[in-house]
Amino acid sequence: MSFPSADTGPQAAPGSSAAARVTLAMLCFVYVLNFLDRQLISILAKPIQDSLRISDGQLGLLTGFYFALFYCLIAIPIGWLADRTSRVAVLSVGCALWSAATAACGLAGSYMQLAAARMLVGVGEAGGVPPSYAIISDSFPRERRTTAMAIFNLGPPLGSALGVAFGASLAAAFNWRLPFYVIGAIGVVTALAVCLVVRAPSRRQQEGAPAPAAGFFATIAQFFGNPLLLTASLASGAGNFITYGLLNFTVLFLMREKGMTMGEVAIWYALVVGICMGAGIYASGRLVDRFAARSKAAYATIPAVSLLLALPFFLGFAWAPGWQLALLFLCVPMFLNSFFLSATVTFVQGEVPPERRVISGALLLLVMNLIGLGLGPTYVGMASDFFRPAYGPHALQMAYFALAPMYLIGAALFLFLARLIRRTERLHEGSLS
Repeated sequence: MSFPSADTGPQAAPGSSAAARVTLAMLCFVYVLNFLDRQLISILAKPIQDSLRISDGQLGLLTGFYFALFYCLIAIPIGWLADRTSRVAVLSVGCALWSAATAACGLAGSYMQLAAARMLVGVGEAGGVPPSYAIISDSFPRERRTTAMAIFNLGPPLGSALGVAFGASLAAAFNWRLPFYVIGAIGVVTALAVCLVVRAPSRRQQEGAPAPAAGFFATIAQFFGNPLLLTASLASGAGNFITYGLLNFTVLFLMREKGMTMGEVAIWYALVVGICMGAGIYASGRLVDRFAARSKAAYATIPAVSLLLALPFFLGFAWAPGWQLALLFLCVPMFLNSFFLSATVTFVQGEVPPERRVISGALLLLVMNLIGLGLGPTYVGMASDFFRPAYGPHALQMAYFALAPMYLIGAALFLFLARLIRRTERLHEGSLS
């Protein structure tokens, strides 16, 4: 597939309701597959561990650092390429690649083979989310953008829920390899559909006059030289540290320490993820759109409050003696933990010109996922191995307790971001008076 010099194929003016809704629906479905593929190893952790004989620490590296290293670093040149060529084509090729690599995970006969396939999934997924962020930002006006991002960000809860329900059911009925084959095949077909369905608005139609194109390294320097963008990235990294540290071990924790079966996971945990996490992401988009109209500080204060409210319920989840009570406690963190996601993405996309939105989204994901996806699961897995000699079968519970302080760190970073935003707004108002 060639990469033309601009988004070609079907195009629509930004704000064109029908075209924008169809585009958003397709991008959301691709994100569902993206996250489903990403989480499948975590969902099937117990049978994979039993089959390949890998430790919690190795599992943490597999679902965290090894994946994130390729996912984040490859996203930067891909983002730069997508800003100068076709965002739709980059998304389609990325979807095909990560889907084929997902199928390859099912063929793995050793830990190293699984790690190699996992890294290739990360390479493909690097071309998924950043172009989607930019297409959505170009398709919707500013006052509806956070809600649109929230709908798009339903991909993680829906992908996780479907992965749990579909993947766990297939694994329980057949074996852990079959879900990788089936979901990989669906993704390859979806990659072809992207080229036919997704409408990318011409960037010449976007808000404001286009800024002069900056070089690759100049764009990176401009991003990290902006205190607002840097702080937003670090705060999101802390939020993602919690999200991935929790999610990548939840199924293993519920089965090994709380006594759930794979069949029970496929029903009850899938419902908690799909309903609570999905409702939280959508509610956060509506809430931020409402309050950000008064002050952009809402992009930071709302995530800060959500993390503080979620902390005691997360501790209750880790403490609960049985899986029923644990899932009840888990509903609240699942609802609140991802409030930061749509808020931060929308804030960053609004702070940069349209022609730098993909690479800016990629730079946000670089920081957010190197910290969160790269270090969160790795930290929890290694903490579990560390606590195992003293706490035996409850080592993962202690690792979750060790994760709890990150809630306070994340909230503090978002409050600092809110302070920076208010100061910037005051300076802007003073320059206009």
